[in-house]
Amino acid sequence: MPDQKPRRIEAYLNEDFLGSRDARALRILSEYIEPESRLAHYRVEDTIVFMGSARFVSREQAEQELKAAESAGGDLAPARLRLDMARYYEAARELARRLTEWSKQLSSEARRFVVCTGGGPGIMEAANRGASEARGMNVGLTISIPVEEFDNPHVTRELSFHFHYFFMRKFWFAYLAKAVIVFPGGFGTLDELFELLTLLQTRKIRKHLPVVLFGSGYWDEVIDFDALVRHGTINAEDLKLFHRTDSVDDAYEFVVGQLSRYAEAERGAIL
Repeated sequence: MPDQKPRRIEAYLNEDFLGSRDARALRILSEYIEPESRLAHYRVEDTIVFMGSARFVSREQAEQELKAAESAGGDLAPARLRLDMARYYEAARELARRLTEWSKQLSSEARRFVVCTGGGPGIMEAANRGASEARGMNVGLTISIPVEEFDNPHVTRELSFHFHYFFMRKFWFAYLAKAVIVFPGGFGTLDELFELLTLLQTRKIRKHLPVVLFGSGYWDEVIDFDALVRHGTINAEDLKLFHRTDSVDDAYEFVVGQLSRYAEAERGAIL
């Protein structure tokens, strides 16, 4: 048999090359261009970003877990803590629902103020769930990490994105955000929060971006912002970069007020 000629593969179809170190710039660029194209197609221009712990569960699930722990006669402390922290899940769900209902009433060709999360469980699931319950499209920006895959069924399928690079994921959190609501969370939440505050403090983010810290007791215990001022590592004015609250009503009124005022200045009347 005659020798078969080697199959020729275009560079953009060469998976070995695309997965190589030399093609890293192409992979980074694809995590900018592909989301940009899809978001533009679905006319998503403004988002309200929800951040917070992936470990919180709904009140219903937490109550079931506590009941199971009581029946088994085991250690009740973890189950009771889960039930206590479930209040943040329910608050994020309710707040996302109300903000989505408000945004759907705005007169605009684009989809304005779309709920956006990291697409995972916990607070992320709660916010996507609330937006979905209001029958609004919502965004999920998931990340590939070595943990069991979690299916968040409340993310709009067409607006579910999956990233390899954390910095590209965080870019899309910040780029379209017109408000950010941060619930109690761990390392990932703190990382995202402090990057946003740094960008605002240094004026790298020049748009008006209201930041809400939900759960005053948690934030006052975990981060002593006043101590940063006392030690001279931030200015007292920097504390105005965020708004602290424990109330869904207050968070809703603050965010809607800020968006109405500043969006009107930027793009004309939104109501």
